[in-house]
Amino acid sequence: MNVVVLAGGTSMERDVSLSTGSMIYKALKQRGYNTVLLDVYLGSNVSAEDAFTIDKDWAADIGAIDEDVPDIDAVKALRDNPDYYFGPNVIEICRNADIVFLALHGANGEDGKLQAAFDLMGIRYTGSDYTSSVLAMDKSITKEVFAFHKVPTPINIHIRRGEAFSWELFPCMVKVCRGGSSVGVYLAADREEMVKAMDEAFIYDDELVVEQYIKGREFSVGVIDGVALPVIEIAPKSGFYDYKNKYQPGLTVETCPADISNDIAGRMQQIAVDAYNALRIKAYARMDFMMDDNNNLYCLEANTLPGMTPTSLIPQEANVVGIDFGSLCDKIIEVSLKKYK
Repeated sequence: MNVVVLAGGTSMERDVSLSTGSMIYKALKQRGYNTVLLDVYLGSNVSAEDAFTIDKDWAADIGAIDEDVPDIDAVKALRDNPDYYFGPNVIEICRNADIVFLALHGANGEDGKLQAAFDLMGIRYTGSDYTSSVLAMDKSITKEVFAFHKVPTPINIHIRRGEAFSWELFPCMVKVCRGGSSVGVYLAADREEMVKAMDEAFIYDDELVVEQYIKGREFSVGVIDGVALPVIEIAPKSGFYDYKNKYQPGLTVETCPADISNDIAGRMQQIAVDAYNALRIKAYARMDFMMDDNNNLYCLEANTLPGMTPTSLIPQEANVVGIDFGSLCDKIIEVSLKKYK
């Protein structure tokens, strides 16, 4: 089977995406797939005719994730036509693949735009379709869907740049609507900190979500083809689960299966499946949770293209039930192909 692993892009999660793509590419190669790894934005000088026959280590130039958010302007400066999303030969190579394994994160790759474009071009891809990608990428829309379907989530408001608002619940979390990997996410203890956090968050997005801060323990649950994986607990050694704590090894303790009762684990897994269904997600996703001191559960958001880096959560969850990383990649391709039957 010819598989393109598509990574990179122009979002703030570019480095995470490249790390994810590199791991997937290596795993698929080891399992006998005829695999190409492409940066969707920078593309390749290899032609579509040669891509699947050339002897090339496509992951050779992929490095570790830096603790700082990547400089997207510097990336765009590498292109003669920076406003065109697809790099040289990307579309042509993808059209020659049996399926494209999406390792993209954030804007343009995870928000339904690429999925819609590929649907129009007849290119098959892993993960959910464009509809659920749009719903899950926008935290404000996600919260509205959760409220309608009675999926428990923190109290929240949606704020557009320059718009008047009312909020008196502190501490609180300030989040960009369409971000990921905790880029543009801030904890504010009072109104002064909230206003400062909003100013910083508006650098990344014109719309924000301010939500109730839930003091407690943080968890995540992967769902594959409508079935929940074991619950994993995430405990940063300092601060909260921000970009640095997520991707720098040793800064966060992750425990799977989580040290919670079977009853709580079962409730959390059911809520994860409910969220998956409410957002009409297909193939696989990851739902993030907080649990307060009274064991109340809150689903924060859904990730339709969750990370698969050396420190990512779904691979750890799958491993607990005997699915190694390569088998997980196989499974994702298998369930994703159901969209096209």
